[in-house]
Amino acid sequence: MKKLLCEPAEITQQPLTGVEDRIRFTDLKPVVENMAEEVLSGLKADPKQISPKYFYDAAGAELFEQITELPEYYPTRTEMTLLRENLDEIAAIAGFGRFVVEYGSGSSQKIRLLLQHLKPTAYMPIDISREQLLENAHSLANAYPDLALYPTCADFTTPLQLPSMNDSKGTLGFFPGSSLGNFTPERAGEFLARLGRVLGKKGLFLLGVDRKKDTKVLEAAYNDEAGVTARFNLNILNAINAALSADFDIRNFKHLATYDPHKGSIDMYLKSLCSQRVSLAGEVIEFEQGERIHTEASHKYDPEEVVAMAGAAGFEMLRHYTDIRHYFSVFLFRVA
Repeated sequence: MKKLLCEPAEITQQPLTGVEDRIRFTDLKPVVENMAEEVLSGLKADPKQISPKYFYDAAGAELFEQITELPEYYPTRTEMTLLRENLDEIAAIAGFGRFVVEYGSGSSQKIRLLLQHLKPTAYMPIDISREQLLENAHSLANAYPDLALYPTCADFTTPLQLPSMNDSKGTLGFFPGSSLGNFTPERAGEFLARLGRVLGKKGLFLLGVDRKKDTKVLEAAYNDEAGVTARFNLNILNAINAALSADFDIRNFKHLATYDPHKGSIDMYLKSLCSQRVSLAGEVIEFEQGERIHTEASHKYDPEEVVAMAGAAGFEMLRHYTDIRHYFSVFLFRVA
């Protein structure tokens, strides 16, 4: 059992009907009681901001899955191809029977490739979207009858507790989708260091990272012609309305996404189209016309930057895979 970095505030467990012996759902009840304070603090900041973790209510999770299928959005297709082409070698290195932990499991599409090739004894998907997490866990339980599942509803940016189990063959952490880019570089390094301590001795880490490239390619991926990314970005206001009884009118905001080559980051904003006042958790937030809310930063990295960051966090690179256009990278690290 890995040493805890902190005690979780509250844990509730419940089995899913019909598969009680293989699924243990853990609900860490992420951020519900602190959401109002965090959102208000962000909207009072200069510039205003909302954490991207609030994108993923049920509607937001569905919109993101639509984004991954858009012609402009290359990361998902490219990463899936890299995994399909290289998982035999990754499995040969990792071996069978590991405990797999996925950070930000989403639709669980990519993990099926790992389950087929690595044949783990147990799988722990971690995601903040409770409904999607439970639905996918049930589907995986039916598809893989020999797999123990530990779906965990949590904010994976915070320290987490792994279930007590026999993981003598080691743990493999899986963090696909270039989600590392949602951290600032400093926080990304801190996350990797914490993750390395959790994975522990014999631990491996499979990481997907979006690479720096032409500005036109990057901005097109976040400004699709169908407007799905715009709806995804605006939906964060709907999620806040529902959770905090706020009164954002999404018709008064516009989606913006631009690439800053100096930061190496795509930044997404919601631009206020008029002067307006929004009520939220008993307070009123004022917006000037043209004022922006920063909703997401997606940092892009050259491979050398990723290897250096992971090395400082205690990882050693075993393999690096990339596509012919050098759009995306998949790394296999081990705890040094």
